[in-house]
Amino acid sequence: MDIRGIAKSHQTNNTPAGKSSSKKGWQLSDSLLEKITGYAREDAAQNVYMGNKFLALRKSEVAKVAPDRFALMGKVSQTMADMEQIREADERWVRMLFGEPYEAKFQSEGIGSAVHVYDRNGDEILTYTAGVGWHEKESKAETEVHRALKAAYYDAFRSARQEINATVAGMEVQSSFDARA
Repeated sequence: MDIRGIAKSHQTNNTPAGKSSSKKGWQLSDSLLEKITGYAREDAAQNVYMGNKFLALRKSEVAKVAPDRFALMGKVSQTMADMEQIREADERWVRMLFGEPYEAKFQSEGIGSAVHVYDRNGDEILTYTAGVGWHEKESKAETEVHRALKAAYYDAFRSARQEINATVAGMEVQSSFDARA
């Protein structure tokens, strides 16, 4: 599997009804790979694995494929008072409430009620449980971006550490040379 391309798990509803927006997938571009390599080299020189610059970059890249959970939470919260009406709603109404790429399932059996929100790929991305509140779950697309970024960083960091270690070993050999021999 190529770690450079990840399909986006959702799309925004900013397009007029009936028109689909283009699904643009996440890509590990050459410039992004260069940036990761630079951060890995800086971190290797400081003997720090996954420094703050890389972590911030990873967070911003994952956000590009993440669903808008806050908007979904807001939509569910607006209707929580009327759970009985939501439970009886058909799938079409639920899709209108959450937007086309999302689906919600309502659970009322057992100890308490819960709402499970899924993205277009069927990944559960949010859960609301009475008494506990919201719980975010990472989608497969987010996991794949994390995995691709970590793999690229690891390779660059390992390479940088090997270069540093080779340089240090070379210096040690030169300093141990005995001119008296």
